[in-house]
Amino acid sequence: MSELTHFNQAGAAHMVDVGAKPTTKRIAVAEGRITMRNETLALIAHGSAAKGDVLGVARIAGIMGAKRTADLIPLCHPIALTRVAVDFDIDMDGNAVHCRATGETTGQTGVEMEALTAVQVALLTIYDMCKAVDRGMTIEGVRLLEKQGGKSGHWRRDND
Repeated sequence: MSELTHFNQAGAAHMVDVGAKPTTKRIAVAEGRITMRNETLALIAHGSAAKGDVLGVARIAGIMGAKRTADLIPLCHPIALTRVAVDFDIDMDGNAVHCRATGETTGQTGVEMEALTAVQVALLTIYDMCKAVDRGMTIEGVRLLEKQGGKSGHWRRDND
């Protein structure tokens, strides 16, 4: 197993030095979902939620979350994102909204944290906008699916 890079030799937390790393194109894809009552999902699917276009607002929130990741995760580098996409799939049979976020940059460190943050913030926004009718919603399965670029190259989650 690799060493934890956010701790120095004395065991103190620190920001990883990426200054000597090469600049490469980096991409990360993350996913997650929120489950809810079928009546709540119908409100989202038909655009009839009292607060408006739930998925439209959640998409913007996810993009904004990716852009603010370094403000939320203490040792995360602020990076110049070149692209963030947040997409949703409504699963009527599973009473869920699936979210997938893709982050891209050209830089010295990856965009995994930004993609994961985008998913979390988008799903939290759905919860916030629908909590008046369904406080039992559950956010689950948030995980990294794939990353490309940098020294470690291409990584993809095995089907599990």
